[in-house]
Amino acid sequence: MSPEILSNLQTWVGRSQTLTDQITMAPMRGLSATLDRNDPEPKLGDALPPLWHWLYFLPHTQQSELGLDGHAAKGGFLPPVPLPRRMWAGSRFEWHSPICVGDTIARTSSVQSVQHKVGKSGDLVFVKVLHELRNGAQLCLSEEHDIVYKSAPLANEVAAQPVLASKGLEPGLALWQREVVPDDVLLFRYSALTFNGHRIHYDRSYVTQQEGYPGLVVHGPLIATLLVDVLRRNTNRTLKKFEFKAIRPSFECADGRSIKLMAQTKDNLHVNLWAQDHEAYLTMQATAELN
Repeated sequence: MSPEILSNLQTWVGRSQTLTDQITMAPMRGLSATLDRNDPEPKLGDALPPLWHWLYFLPHTQQSELGLDGHAAKGGFLPPVPLPRRMWAGSRFEWHSPICVGDTIARTSSVQSVQHKVGKSGDLVFVKVLHELRNGAQLCLSEEHDIVYKSAPLANEVAAQPVLASKGLEPGLALWQREVVPDDVLLFRYSALTFNGHRIHYDRSYVTQQEGYPGLVVHGPLIATLLVDVLRRNTNRTLKKFEFKAIRPSFECADGRSIKLMAQTKDNLHVNLWAQDHEAYLTMQATAELN
């Protein structure tokens, strides 16, 4: 990647935008059904579950302004990185006060950094974005979002050696887990709920022929939401902090094979979490701090 391109990308650092949305009930009903939860009907004043803020502040890019991959054409709020593959690499969250049904919330997003690296598979560009959600003057949630842009797959590209998820187990500690089948219907429903047009999640011919993946890619935010859902099913404590890192892509299992979502408590306030694919390879690592 040329110094001129990198210099231009750096000019995006400091750019910001603010979106406002109301926390309504219908998206919550949809995600509850998608996660196979038997939640009571949401009502005004109910606290929004952690990570469900991704149901709001959705991109409403006009159809004519979408790129080949289904995302908004590059060069708006995010820098126009000239690399074809885009992935959500990880995020870090801190909750400061509840977000509740009926609230009108403003989300201010700012580009914090743009970094270029060269890996075994070619050029990589990492973009860090800070999202801050406020109810009036009150800060409710801080989220750092890491995006990675990658070169097209090389003909002789060798995949990184996968790691068995069992290596993270600590004997003697409590273990919570859940199995989920990430079939194409689950991926479609989550894409619809988040108005996510990225074709890697629903267009099998595109993802295999254009981006070189073996199948539909399971959304990183969906896996993170499922990990947090394991906590919600096993403890009444609320989240104070959460962070996750995507280790390797997970792919849809339309043949019924499942992925596992695991959580292991270190003490009353700290939890290690991870996801593993149908081959028991680690796909996501996460940590949580509870109130």
